[in-house]
Amino acid sequence: MAEIKIIGTAHVSQKSVFEVQEGIETFHPDVVAVELDQGRYLGLKQKAAQPDVEQILEAKNFNQLLIQWVLAYIQRRIGMDVGVEPGAEMKAAITLAEERQIEIALIDRDIRITLQRFWSSMGIVEKLKMFYALAASLISTDTEDLDIEELKKEDMVNFAMEEFQKFSPNASKALITERDVYMTHELLKLSKTKERILVVIGAGHRKGIEGFLADPASLPPADRYAKPVRHPPWGKIFGGIVILLFLFLIGAIIFSGIGTEVLIEAIVWWILMHGLLTAAGTLLAGGHPLSAAVGFLVSPVTTLNPLIAAGWFAAIAEAKIRKPGIGDFKRIMEAETFKEMRSVPVFRIVLVAALANVGATLGTILYFLFIFPILGVDPVVIISEGFSNMWQFVTGLFQGLF
Repeated sequence: MAEIKIIGTAHVSQKSVFEVQEGIETFHPDVVAVELDQGRYLGLKQKAAQPDVEQILEAKNFNQLLIQWVLAYIQRRIGMDVGVEPGAEMKAAITLAEERQIEIALIDRDIRITLQRFWSSMGIVEKLKMFYALAASLISTDTEDLDIEELKKEDMVNFAMEEFQKFSPNASKALITERDVYMTHELLKLSKTKERILVVIGAGHRKGIEGFLADPASLPPADRYAKPVRHPPWGKIFGGIVILLFLFLIGAIIFSGIGTEVLIEAIVWWILMHGLLTAAGTLLAGGHPLSAAVGFLVSPVTTLNPLIAAGWFAAIAEAKIRKPGIGDFKRIMEAETFKEMRSVPVFRIVLVAALANVGATLGTILYFLFIFPILGVDPVVIISEGFSNMWQFVTGLFQGLF
């Protein structure tokens, strides 16, 4: 078994940089294992190929991209406030290892898989709580009283992990526990061929990995968390339910005999609620008025098709009107304020897609909650009489055919 030395770092701590430098100089490792995947490694080395906007629009992973960018922004703001570039300790580990011709091992799971599992694992309540927390962090990133070194102490790290688990247990599992498992397996692979392994990881992962290394029998199988999670297509199921409810509502109004004026009003309100809220989401994201107009026009129709979303069309329009530039991804990573990040065309395209979809979804919820009071009709009468008349019509139709 190889000798493994673990350095638990804070990603915006100058002391962590010194600890990494000291570890390499005194431990003399055969390999330096860092909490990075290939994509983030190339990003630190500024060699990562940036996706174009067409790839982003085709992938449709707007929520995951937003989370990744906002978390990176918050970490960068903290780093600026304490005078340390985020990831400086990883850069130091890589640079020193290269200078001494020490092998570098990338032991973390692909960030795309982590974000996919992170997003898929959360329920609607956890997602709402997370968006609220991220929004609060964007409004205030004051670190005047923040002691980074104090936060690295074991009792503080454990407390932070416990609080995160209470706040969002599923997200905590995807971001922390699953990656502890993945990285431990990578270290065990290295230990078969190496004698001295220096591990540079975030302080929040140290306890979990040390626990698994001390008791390998408790380690889950290597492939359990290595792939994207597959869930039933809840979005399509929800879309299908919306279609059925809307068609049933329209059918009930038609067959209830209440009159065409109520039917037309119900359809007009469907168009207005979805169109206006989708347009509002687009404008809130900083989208162009024409992008908002596109969202307004397509939303009442796309809401009735679970395979497409209004935000996609609004985002495509935004990409055509305000074309992103080659340096947009770099500008996102260098933005010092959220307003500055929001002004970058490619970020705004993703934000437009996400908030336009939120607006369309909100339109559906509000429609079914308030349509009967708006129409001024009794839902019990409409549904009971409409369903009864529909049933008589269908049975009569079948009798006539057979």
